[in-house]
Amino acid sequence: MIRILAVSGCSACCVSPYGRTYRGSLPRGCRRSDVCCYVFDGAIDVVRGGPDIGSLKPLIRTAAVAVILASCGGTSTTSETGPTEPPPAAEDASLFSERMMAVDEAVAAWRSAASVEAAHAAAETAANLVVGPNGPGYGDRNGDGVISGETTVGVLPGPDGTPGLASALAANGCVARDVLGGTWADPAAEWGAMLTAIDEWRADNNTMPTLASHPMRIVGWATFTLGSDALDEAHEYGGHAKLHVDISLSAMNC
Repeated sequence: MIRILAVSGCSACCVSPYGRTYRGSLPRGCRRSDVCCYVFDGAIDVVRGGPDIGSLKPLIRTAAVAVILASCGGTSTTSETGPTEPPPAAEDASLFSERMMAVDEAVAAWRSAASVEAAHAAAETAANLVVGPNGPGYGDRNGDGVISGETTVGVLPGPDGTPGLASALAANGCVARDVLGGTWADPAAEWGAMLTAIDEWRADNNTMPTLASHPMRIVGWATFTLGSDALDEAHEYGGHAKLHVDISLSAMNC
């Protein structure tokens, strides 16, 4: 089923066959700097990224546009005046979605890597983008002298309580359950549980399901990839990570 995604006072609109924001590589003509309002089960949200509105006019039904315009305020436009300022909650959601799409891109490179070295670099990128600069293991995980996925903030809070991109979305029940995976009243304990699960993992003892946070599971599979010299294993572990990226992104549409 195709849902209509359109904008008001913004520069672009999008159509997604799943009623979600785009994942991975954006479609032709889509820019991450664009801001779009979209409809998902009758709810209005704002996301970044979308193809040029002109190419999608035949797909936009009058009724859907009317709903969006009523909710966003104003008329649809592609003028050069720039997008309207999204409300703070929408901006938080947009930053989280953009980060998870960046993780998704890293996982895609990891799953299709032509060498172990490339898989390791991509796994490092994904893990660093999740944990952030204060998180466990952040940095040059593969020892190649480069910090892939360098960032100033992670998806999850730091061990010292520094907020992550998902922190501002804790009121969303699905984000709280699937992304944060806990109250984070004791961030150091949350990360400690992840490190224990990683340490106890074996091929015949998969401890990743003990982690409620799916981004943490991405870090786990990245860690196992970085510890493997087999490309087939790296691809397999990347496939596991992809599942957890998808669940994390889906939390925004719950």
